[in-house]
Amino acid sequence: MITVNIPGRGTVSFKHIVLDFNGTMACDGMLIPGVEEKLNLLAEKLEVHILTADTFGLCRSSCRGIKGNIHILASETGAPEKEKFIESLGADHVIAVGNGTNDSLMLARAALGIAVTGQEGTSARALQAADVVAGDINIALDMLLNPKRLIATLRE
Repeated sequence: MITVNIPGRGTVSFKHIVLDFNGTMACDGMLIPGVEEKLNLLAEKLEVHILTADTFGLCRSSCRGIKGNIHILASETGAPEKEKFIESLGADHVIAVGNGTNDSLMLARAALGIAVTGQEGTSARALQAADVVAGDINIALDMLLNPKRLIATLRE
């Protein structure tokens, strides 16, 4: 668990991190360098969940070294499915990380939504739904590994 006291927002305890795969933690189906190591550090404090439509069919092999669960979406339009997954975990204890339009509902529903930019870009809907925008996935994960960065960004 990661507990953060955010001035103006109060204390939040996170139990889960839910990440989109393609465009968020991978580019063209290949895991971005540094992600595996950082997610495994976070896995010592949070349950790691990777949600994906698996467009390139590479998620399971790319993420085989990550201490977490992979969930392949049943629907091609995965936004409602991702939102329901967040709710099933208890949204008040979830960090969601994504970049696409199909991530916007989960980013809005989670206690903390982080939109990441990267080689695939970020949809305007994801940006509007997020609490925080990070320049790339490694910056987002570093923010969670060093929660004072998160506090500095979110304080009112």
